[in-house]
Amino acid sequence: MSELSINLLFPVLNERLRLEKGIEKTMAYLKEKVSIPYCLTILDNGSEDETPQIGKALADKYPEVSYVRVGEKGVGVAFRKGIAINESALVGYMDIDLSTDLKYLSRTIELFQEREELEYVNGSRFSKESDTRGRKWYRKITSMGLVFLLKTVFHMKATDAVCGFTFLRKETAERLAAACSNDNGWFYTIEFLLRAERMGVVIYDMPVEWQEDYNTTVKVWKTIKNYLVQMYRLKKAFRQERISQRRGLQNNGGENVKED
Repeated sequence: MSELSINLLFPVLNERLRLEKGIEKTMAYLKEKVSIPYCLTILDNGSEDETPQIGKALADKYPEVSYVRVGEKGVGVAFRKGIAINESALVGYMDIDLSTDLKYLSRTIELFQEREELEYVNGSRFSKESDTRGRKWYRKITSMGLVFLLKTVFHMKATDAVCGFTFLRKETAERLAAACSNDNGWFYTIEFLLRAERMGVVIYDMPVEWQEDYNTTVKVWKTIKNYLVQMYRLKKAFRQERISQRRGLQNNGGENVKED
């Protein structure tokens, strides 16, 4: 098996208070604990504060860090851009607040090294073995409610969909990006996971230690509204895809596609 390398994508928007600390801490960990080639890509979603200056300064300081101005807002568009420009064997995104303990980077690399069939590592806050701390009660309710809806509506197998810690093999990431919609927001990462499950991608649902960041810039109720709208859209898209696939099989003399 060829040598692995990893690209850590950091989507950011107006993160002047957390960007430098997040990158410095990650670089320190990688230098000490990670033996494979690595790089960090800061994907700026149109920041209007000092984030661009900080990002460029970090790129100047570290050869392993690059700063990319995406120009549009949303984790989805940043994730797509990161996958499109990625050249590493492994690619994935992390939240700049480092809510997921950095030790799981080493665990992720080990999993990909040990299991050649593994294509996707999905961090989970809600696995029975996970340790989630400092979670505000209303955010815990909304997050678990989202997981409940995803399991009910889409039969999702994973225990979490928006942990903020996801890594894939390069070819799998590109295949999923080509299959997904062009949603720019957080729901894109959910669709990414749901499509991976539908396509039979080999996924490891990894329990993690996760610490709430009280300075998060996520607008909870706006995000929930968007999730509901996007779930309705995706359910319609999946239904239409099943109908099209069924017709194709019937035209070729095959059997009907099994309903979800």
